Amino acid sequence: MPGTIRPSPEDPIRNEHLRLRIEGFGVGTWDLDLTTQKLEWSDTAKSLFGIARDQPVTYGLFLSLLEPVDRERTEHAIRRVTETGNFDVSFKIGGSTGSGHWIRARGGLVRDDAGVPRHVSGIVLDIDEEKQLEDALRTRESHLRSILDTAPDAMIVINGYGIVQFFSTAAERMFGYAEQEAIGTNVSELMPMPDRARHDGYLARYRTTGERHIIGIGRIVTGKRRDGTTFPMHLSIGEMQSNGVPYFTGFVRDLTEHQQTQARLHELQSELVHISRLTAMGEMASALAHELNQPLAAIGNYMKGSRRLLADSADPNAPKIESAMDRAAEQALRAGQIIRRLRDFVSRGESEKRVESLSKLIEEAGALGLAGAREQNIQLRFNLNPEFDLVLVDRVQIQQVLVNLFRNALEAMAQSPRRELNVSNAGDAGDMIEVAVSDTGSGFHDDVKSNLFQTFFTTKETGMGVGLSISRSIIEAHGGRMWAETNASGGATFRFTLPVAAGES
Repeated sequence: MPGTIRPSPEDPIRNEHLRLRIEGFGVGTWDLDLTTQKLEWSDTAKSLFGIARDQPVTYGLFLSLLEPVDRERTEHAIRRVTETGNFDVSFKIGGSTGSGHWIRARGGLVRDDAGVPRHVSGIVLDIDEEKQLEDALRTRESHLRSILDTAPDAMIVINGYGIVQFFSTAAERMFGYAEQEAIGTNVSELMPMPDRARHDGYLARYRTTGERHIIGIGRIVTGKRRDGTTFPMHLSIGEMQSNGVPYFTGFVRDLTEHQQTQARLHELQSELVHISRLTAMGEMASALAHELNQPLAAIGNYMKGSRRLLADSADPNAPKIESAMDRAAEQALRAGQIIRRLRDFVSRGESEKRVESLSKLIEEAGALGLAGAREQNIQLRFNLNPEFDLVLVDRVQIQQVLVNLFRNALEAMAQSPRRELNVSNAGDAGDMIEVAVSDTGSGFHDDVKSNLFQTFFTTKETGMGVGLSISRSIIEAHGGRMWAETNASGGATFRFTLPVAAGES
C-alpha cells in the first residue's frame, strides 16, 4: 500500500545508521504510536522545537507548541494518515514572541505484519529560510500588483500564440473586460478589423523567422473595447523567454484624451490667431483713423482758404476753380466723417464676457504661448491663489493677452543665463484681481517704459509694435488696467487687473 512501511528483521540496524546520517544534516526524526499516542523525538527534533534534550516529550506537549490554527490542521492530518498513508504539515513555532521559525514535518504510516496501522514515523526540518523567501516573493508580487493596479497604462502579457496570460486592472478599465474574461482568449479580440485577422499571421511569421517588426518600437494603433467602440492607443511591446517559450508584454496608453486635448489646443490656437489678426487690424484701423483725420481736416481748411483767395481773382476760370475746390473740400470732410465712424466702430467693439476660471485660462494660454519653454531650460512657476480665480472676461481675448506676454517673456530670456517665468495672482482693490507675469530677461530702460504700450512702438527687430497696445486695449475694455515695471532680477513684470466674478454670477 502506498505510503506504508513494513519493517524486516535487519531494518533496525540499517535504520539506525540512516537516522544518524540524517541527524548529521540537521534533520530530526520522530515516531508517534497511534494506539498510545506516545511520541518520540530525536535530539535534533527537540532542538528544532526548542525542547531540552533531557525533557520528556509527549504528543500533548507537541500540540501545545502550535498555534490554534496549526494545531487543528495537524490533528486533522494525523487522523487522516491511516487513509492517505502520508503526513505533511508545515507550521510556525514560537511565532507569538516574534522569534519563531517555520518547521515542516513529513512522515509515513507504519503497519505491523498483520497490516494494522501502528505508527507514524518521519522527519522534521527547518524551512524558515524557504518561508522567508516565499514571504519576500509574495511581498514583491503584492507590490508589483499594486503598482500595476494603479498605473494609468495598461499591461497585457500574451504567449507566442497570442493567448492572454495577464491582464492588468488598467487594461480592464481601458478595454471593458474583466481579468478572468480576458485571460485565455486571443489578444486579437482587442483589435478591430483588419488588424484582428492579420495578428495571428504576424505571430506565426515571427515564430518561424524571428523577424521583428514592432517589438521594442512604440507605435500608435487602434484598440477595440468590449462594447465595440474603437480608440487610439500608443503600444509598446517587449519580449521575454521562459524555458525557450516566447512571451510578449504590451504596454498600452489610451490616447483619446490626448488627441482631444491636441484638437482643442489646435482649435484654440486657430481661434486666438484669428482674433489676434482681427484685433490687430482694428487697432491699426483706429490708429490710422486718428492719424488720417488730422491731415484731412487740414486739407479741408486749406481748400476753404484757397476759395476765399480766389474770390478776388479776375481769372475767367475762377468760378470753375472755386466749384472744384468746394467739391474737394466736401469730399475731404466726407472722408473724415467715414474715418471717424470707423474709429468709433473699432473702439466700441463688444466682447462676450462670461465667468471663467483664471487658472484654466492661464493653463490653456500656457500650452500655446509656452511651447518649447522646457527645451529652452526655462523654469515655469505658476503661483496661483485659488481664492482669486473666478473672473468675468472674454476668454479668447484674455488668453490672447496672456499668450502675447508669455511669448514676449520667452524672447526676452533667450540670451539670459537665468531663465525663470513666474505667473501669479492676487486680490486688488475695487473687486479686481491682479495678474503678474514676471521674467528674468533683459528688461527695459526707463526711457522705453513710457512708450511700451504705444501703437507701432517696438524694441524687437522684427516686431510690429501692436501686441502690447492691443493687450492694453483688451484689458481696458474689461474695465481693468495694465502696466509694466522692472523687477528685482532685472527682468520685466507686466501686471493687469480683471473684474472679479461673484459666485452668484
